[in-house]
Amino acid sequence: MKVTRALFGAVGVAFMGVGASLLTDVRDPTGVLVWLAGAVALHDVLLAPLVLLAGLVLVRGRVRGPVRGALVVMGALTVVALPVLLRPGRRANASVLPLDYPRNWLIALAVVATVTALVPAVRALTRRRRSPS
Repeated sequence: MKVTRALFGAVGVAFMGVGASLLTDVRDPTGVLVWLAGAVALHDVLLAPLVLLAGLVLVRGRVRGPVRGALVVMGALTVVALPVLLRPGRRANASVLPLDYPRNWLIALAVVATVTALVPAVRALTRRRRSPS
C-alpha cells in the first residue's frame, strides 16, 4: 500500500511539473494563476460543501458514497459545460462548436444518474449471491 501511494504521489508531482512547465509558454501567467485560484476557491467554498451537505441531507446508509460521487461528477460536468450552456446561439464559425452541447450535457448527467442508481442494485445482488440460502 505504501509503495502504491508513493507511486501515485510521484506521478502527481510529475504532472504538476508538466503543468508548471506549460505556464512558461503563457505570455501573462497572472490570468492563469487568477483562474486557478478562482477554481480552488469555487471548489472549496461552494462545490465541496454543497456536495457534502446534499449527501448528508438527501441520502442515508450505504448509497451515500455513490450519490456523493455522482454529485461530484455531475458538478464537474456542469462546470466544464457552463461556458457553452450560458452562451447558446449561432456562432460565426459553425465548425467551432458543432455539437448540441445542452443535449449532450443532459445525456451525460442521465448516464451518471443511471450508473449511480445501478450501484446499490449491483451491490445488493452480489450480497444476495454471497449469503447462504
